[in-house]
Amino acid sequence: MNRNLMTLSGLLFFALGNNVQAGDLPDKQAELKLAAPAQDADYLKMRSLATIPEGVFGDKVRLGYQLFVNTQQLRGQYVGNELNCVNCHMDAGRRANASPLWAAYLAYPAYRKKNDKVNSYQERIQGCFTYSMNGKAPESGSEPLVALSAYSYWLAMGGLMDKYGVTGAVPELSDAELLKGGKREDFVLPEAIAKATTLDERAKLPGRGFPAIPKPEQAYSPARGEQVYRAHCQSCHGENGEGLAMGGVYSLPPLWGPNSFNWGAGMHRVNTAANFIYENMPLGKSVQLSHQEAWDVAAFVVSHERPQDPRLEGDKVMELSKRYHQHQGYYGKSVGEGAVLGTQSYPINPVKQ
Repeated sequence: MNRNLMTLSGLLFFALGNNVQAGDLPDKQAELKLAAPAQDADYLKMRSLATIPEGVFGDKVRLGYQLFVNTQQLRGQYVGNELNCVNCHMDAGRRANASPLWAAYLAYPAYRKKNDKVNSYQERIQGCFTYSMNGKAPESGSEPLVALSAYSYWLAMGGLMDKYGVTGAVPELSDAELLKGGKREDFVLPEAIAKATTLDERAKLPGRGFPAIPKPEQAYSPARGEQVYRAHCQSCHGENGEGLAMGGVYSLPPLWGPNSFNWGAGMHRVNTAANFIYENMPLGKSVQLSHQEAWDVAAFVVSHERPQDPRLEGDKVMELSKRYHQHQGYYGKSVGEGAVLGTQSYPINPVKQ
């Protein structure tokens, strides 16, 4: 493993000294259309991590896994908050209906209306670092992007091979091929898989994304959501959404405030948060929230101030809101007697104190 990735004590790039313009940060977080979870779905089954091969390719896969579950290794370079990728993509990115990596890899490249281009898999990951991790996108072709792509590919291809009876090790790909993603006609597949599935079927595997739940019977309410939060979420995520840290290491993630995802992240949408919460929370699901409770608590969580949207130019919050935030969210709006959200946001990619 590159030791620089394990010893990122140098604070190399921060928003206060960042000359990147908002125009360089198009919306790469536009959400995909989701469906309700399939009944009796035949989800891909993941190979044991112990079967990751030895050698150069296996080292890339292992590094991708390590960065995914402990993304804080990249704090001060590409990460600016206290989150890890695994906080939203459960079970090391392997769990169905928790936006698993194996399904995402096979869904890219994909066209995004809001930035009017086809995004490769590495570009999708870059967007996650910019927004969900409140940091800086790794450079195209960089070691972290190759590693995360290799891990995603290994999960996807291993699952497909096992499902369709293809034995042996996952075929190795070059770095350039790994970074593209698997939704393309020239993506190399074993013959048995290519014959049994279409490109579109592989891009829409059961378990992909956070399955959509029904719309709430009542309009979602941050006030009602606070009651749900106090009853079911506060014990893990803190009274003020600050998460749980021991010895400076967060075991449970902050949901708002300076150390959480920023206003550009997909999770700041009420519907995205509601879908995730209903399917995956509370952790362990000893209590199953109702659809209404999931919508309400999602509204409560995302109606709090958080780090700024990196696309903001100057103090034009309302202008940015009209351009990028015409969806179920609270950026550019006030809740109760509070200030307009986005006007008192926290820094992007800050120096860790």
